[in-house]
Amino acid sequence: DAASRTGIADIRELIEGVRFKPASARYKVYIIDEVHMLSTQAFNGLLKTLEEPPPHVKFIFATTEIRKVPVTVLSRCQRFDLRRIDADMLAKHFTTIAQTEKVEIAPEAIALIARAADGSVRDGLSLLDQAIAHGGGVVSADQVRDMLGLADRGRIFDLFDSLMGGDIQAALAVLDDLYNAGADPVVVMQDLLDLTHWLTRLKLVPDAGSSALTPEAERVRGRTMAAKLVMPVLARTWQMLLKGLQETQSAPSPIRAAEMALVRIAYAADLPSPAEALRGLSGNGDGAKPAAPARSGNAASGNGATNAVGRSTVGMPAPGGGATASAGLAVVARTEQPQPVAAAPQVTLPATADAVLALLEEKREGMLANHFLNNVHVVRCEPGRLEFRPAPGAPSDLANKLGETLTRLTGTRWVVSVAREGGEATLAAQRATKQAADRASATAHPLVQAVLAAFPHATIERVRPRNAGGEAEGVVAAADEDDFGYDRPLDEDEL
Repeated sequence: DAASRTGIADIRELIEGVRFKPASARYKVYIIDEVHMLSTQAFNGLLKTLEEPPPHVKFIFATTEIRKVPVTVLSRCQRFDLRRIDADMLAKHFTTIAQTEKVEIAPEAIALIARAADGSVRDGLSLLDQAIAHGGGVVSADQVRDMLGLADRGRIFDLFDSLMGGDIQAALAVLDDLYNAGADPVVVMQDLLDLTHWLTRLKLVPDAGSSALTPEAERVRGRTMAAKLVMPVLARTWQMLLKGLQETQSAPSPIRAAEMALVRIAYAADLPSPAEALRGLSGNGDGAKPAAPARSGNAASGNGATNAVGRSTVGMPAPGGGATASAGLAVVARTEQPQPVAAAPQVTLPATADAVLALLEEKREGMLANHFLNNVHVVRCEPGRLEFRPAPGAPSDLANKLGETLTRLTGTRWVVSVAREGGEATLAAQRATKQAADRASATAHPLVQAVLAAFPHATIERVRPRNAGGEAEGVVAAADEDDFGYDRPLDEDEL
């Protein structure tokens, strides 16, 4: 047992016995269990014997942590991976043992033990031994369920059915009954996860419920539930149960954590699937206005207004100051007809450094655009020709990459050369200088000074250039009568 005898002294004792031939058999077989627990010195002491083992010696190493065994040892061994045993095979094996021991055990109890064994014959035999000792020769499913701390399978179906129906009161009542009967909340969450997985398999592979170990009542009820549920709901429930199980395992009060997880699942049961939500938002693809969600039955019907630009609002406060049940939450849906997509304009040859940078950014040449912005001092720039002085941080092949990329993007051959001196400041430095000048100009404006005086803690965060219409980019003029009550732009005094 390497878990209790891990040192080099134990390995030396073993190696001393390896030299002698067996007295009454062909081989000496050394089985070292939990071999990964051996110390590094013990492994090193065993290497020589593993390289040149005597012909009468066989070693068998058993471990559940194969990654902890040194590679030098693994390279000298032949590896066999022992896989988990199927639950049906385990159940047949346990049934044979029960018949041999003349123990009367219910088939459902055998199925519970086989499921709890999780593919391990040794663990299953230990559970079977405990069940026989508890039952005194007669083992029922209820006895095994009480021994393992499991919940009644039928009650788990009732709990899951209540959750999927959104009946949280019934779901909490079932959970309370299971908890008062001795069921562990963690086990209840695990059973719900197991049921969700089983229903998903029934949904995808209907023959999955044909196992003889599945009781007829569970098989019929499971197929009925799987037919009513859809895959998005099952997938969402699985994720929420998985999160709820983690919370239940780590919470100071597992039963309270389980209740909160069930509350979330029940309230999410009647939410639309992503496909249904998209269809609702798009008005089923016919250009109509989307209907209000089914859950918000108390939404006001007369508070929605449609303004002149074809925008509908639902759930806005009433003009008289009363608010709808949505507490002023506005849902805005676009109802404009889709516009035809215009043909992409042909690329014109950039004639300035700013135009070259804009072309690189438009075509998503992010790395090249960053170098051109920060590491290039432009000496000369005209259509088809670029000359620059690279900054110390520029890559050595920047000129070649610029030439190849601009040629590919414009369809015209570009000549890009490197100069040793001269050139303007980098575009990044030019932008920083312009922003500083714009900030200084804005600060000197009388209106801005008045605002700063009225609000002592205010700061200027950003200065935006004016567009062709004389307004700041990204700022909408206050000229919408529906929103502001004005039918004209505000002057500076009113603003």
